[in-house]
Amino acid sequence: MIKRLLIANRGEIAVRIIRTCRELGIKTVAVYSTADEGSLHVRLADKAVCIGPPPSSQSYLVRNNLIMAAINTGCDAIHPGVGFLSENSAFARLVREKGLIFIGPDPEVIELLGDKVRARETAGRFGLPVTPGTADAVGDAGEARRAARELGFPVIIKAAAGGGGRGMRIVRSEKELGENLALASREAEANFADGRVFIERYLENPRHVELQILAGGGEEVAVLGERDCSVQKNHQKLIEESPSPGVSLEMRRRMSEGAVLMFRDLQYRGAGTIEFLVEGEAFYFMEVNARLQVEHPVSEFVSGTDIVRQQILACTEGRLEPGLNPVRLEGWAIECRINALSPGTVTRLDLPGGPGVRFDSFLYTGCKVPPHYDSMVAKLIVYAPGREGALARMDRALDELNIEGIKTNRNQQRWIIRDSTFRSGLFGTSYYNQIAKEAEDAL
Repeated sequence: MIKRLLIANRGEIAVRIIRTCRELGIKTVAVYSTADEGSLHVRLADKAVCIGPPPSSQSYLVRNNLIMAAINTGCDAIHPGVGFLSENSAFARLVREKGLIFIGPDPEVIELLGDKVRARETAGRFGLPVTPGTADAVGDAGEARRAARELGFPVIIKAAAGGGGRGMRIVRSEKELGENLALASREAEANFADGRVFIERYLENPRHVELQILAGGGEEVAVLGERDCSVQKNHQKLIEESPSPGVSLEMRRRMSEGAVLMFRDLQYRGAGTIEFLVEGEAFYFMEVNARLQVEHPVSEFVSGTDIVRQQILACTEGRLEPGLNPVRLEGWAIECRINALSPGTVTRLDLPGGPGVRFDSFLYTGCKVPPHYDSMVAKLIVYAPGREGALARMDRALDELNIEGIKTNRNQQRWIIRDSTFRSGLFGTSYYNQIAKEAEDAL
């Protein structure tokens, strides 16, 4: 077992990793920008190192500073968390070159899966259907027009080297294609240093479903069920649940079989997520996130598994703990992301409690929420034997949650949880657009 681990991240995910490390007897080193000096992850870690000023480009994204912090504090490994450098193959390679362990898959695997075109091709080899689209990145507007005519409008332009809604444009007619192609390519270049884009047929209102995978770097691959992430605003997830109301046992079986074959072939190590779009009984491979996901707690609840623990064991010892294959899935879990709509100081924090309630956050009374980073400040997760009970528990937990000093989306999340369409389970990724006015009014 490793003795000391540096967490190359901040906020709630850094706190989450520290807690598992303490249970494993691993010392932790936090890194922080000057804006995060008083953050909870800095206070909880065994040691903390300042790595720069507030902009992430001068702190959390400076690879050499992170590496030197790890070496100077005697770390054996680096955990990248989520976001920032968690899917950066160059960083993973540098970590390995410096004799440290990267808590994630090999850099070659990250590189392959980070290229959405190559990832689609890889998934297809293992029987996973892909959304109809171009086999390669499109070279120019003429090629894009020919592909779009063949696929039929609407189409979606996507960045070959990224995700998260960046470098993405929906095109409903040929006259819109040229301008949107250029915009998507420029945005992809700005965000991922790679302007390549490809085109897929656009599915109007599919479900967004993902499988949680754990793998030991060889034949050992465990599937911890699926999560439904269809409630999204501008391609950013708001609510996740497991299992999905729209996935049958047969669909889960077919998804899982292809995913296991793919991850075995890749010799994948650690935690990963394979994402699909679902229409009726049809599903289409979308991408693999070669890292821990923000929404992993819902899968932890239904599988009874500490995913961060298994991720660390897989990457440092090449194994998963017994009892994960097959995983026994029970109950229903829902997660609401709590986003700050303004920076500021938390003047009061009242947390929900009771059976089956979990609150992952870096907030405490008196802490400062800086304006420089992602708006998510907490995740409220609940668990119950069935969906109806989980919805009632989330409604109650959101009522109990009180955060003063900053404005959050708590009231909006409570409105969605109470909405009849959401409660029916019959919705897709267009759901938020359909209820946007009421949801925005609830803020």
